[in-house]
Amino acid sequence: MSATPPGPHSPQGLLRAVGRWQILGLSINSVVGSGVYLLPATAFALLGPCSVWGVLLAGLTVSLLVLCYAKAGSYFEVQGGSALYAREAFGPFAGFQVAWTIWLTRIATAASLANGLADAMARFWPAVGSGPGRVAVIGGSLGLLAAINIVGVRHAAQLSLALVVGKLLPLVAFVGLGAWHVDWTLATAASSAPTMDARWGEAALLLLFAYAGFENLSVAAGEYRQPRRNVPFALVAMIVLVTALYAGVQWVAQGTLPGLAASATPLADAAARFGGEGLALLVTAGAALSILGTSNATMLLGPRFLHTLASDGYGPRVLARVHPRFHTPAVAIAFQAVLALALALSGSFAQLALLSMVTRLLAYLGTAASVLVLRRRLGDPPGSWHLPGGAMVPVAALVLSLAMLLSARPAHLAAVGLAMAAGSVFYLFPRRPA
Repeated sequence: MSATPPGPHSPQGLLRAVGRWQILGLSINSVVGSGVYLLPATAFALLGPCSVWGVLLAGLTVSLLVLCYAKAGSYFEVQGGSALYAREAFGPFAGFQVAWTIWLTRIATAASLANGLADAMARFWPAVGSGPGRVAVIGGSLGLLAAINIVGVRHAAQLSLALVVGKLLPLVAFVGLGAWHVDWTLATAASSAPTMDARWGEAALLLLFAYAGFENLSVAAGEYRQPRRNVPFALVAMIVLVTALYAGVQWVAQGTLPGLAASATPLADAAARFGGEGLALLVTAGAALSILGTSNATMLLGPRFLHTLASDGYGPRVLARVHPRFHTPAVAIAFQAVLALALALSGSFAQLALLSMVTRLLAYLGTAASVLVLRRRLGDPPGSWHLPGGAMVPVAALVLSLAMLLSARPAHLAAVGLAMAAGSVFYLFPRRPA
């Protein structure tokens, strides 16, 4: 597995000379997606009035992982992210497996987001909530994003930048206006919540899904200005800002919407109660734009992992092909879209989100473990970022990540295990690189 994406076809060239504040914007854009719009109801159903604290605890847990990525990223000035860290710490096979699971994560995430888009739109257009209408939204969104990415990475990158404001503005409006209408009794009374059960592990995985994406920032580190300094800054600042925003959203949702746990579109339903249908429509539009933005990033980066693996001899040669006109990995993009469509039609938003977190946690575990090895091997050379807490941080991140991984459903663990076994076959029996 090479540390860098295929040179002339890489989206990272568009990020050249990106500075500190632009990197922070990219990191926020990578994280804020569908989860914050659709998961408040699920979090409340699982955790009751403690869901705000669950959001804060999830943010604290992710902070440990963010610190690991910040430290690992400060050792390198080339792109690669989790796969690079694992390869440098544990060897080529570990790097390959992390890259492989990252690609699997992209498929599950794209499938989950396509379902989330249909769920969000169903509030104003009930026909897309089930049946042919739902299939049309799922298939249409995946097909459209695949086509945009095949036509050219520049168009895909411009689309992502255009969607940033569209995803953040409705959230800020929701919290800013809703804070004046919060019923504190409703927000904190245990009687307003469903009966608590023992699904704390499932709740933790879903809340972690809302924060997922921060690891994408380091993939393009080689194209940032002073990455060894600016990437850690952006990661730490991002997790503080996003955690505050998420906690505010959860607090307003459960303080303004009775029966939150039963809502399929919690933010839109809550917004309608204190801001009318106009605000609900704004929130729905924000959710759709946010989901499309995150899904576009998934369609932009995911196939390039697959293309790189195929170019290195791992997998069918056809996946390494580049479109003769658009110079994009068109076959890999189309292949990922087809797999995501098949998976999307087989499950719900929440269940596919849980599946994507199982594969994502493997990359988190690999990075946390890599930090322990790299710190022992390289120490703290000049220019690297100082890790507060030293080895305690990656150890805590490892323990928490492993605990969440083991809390996943056996079916999800088995599916990921089989997929990793299939990847091992490609690694052990490579063909000649393209």
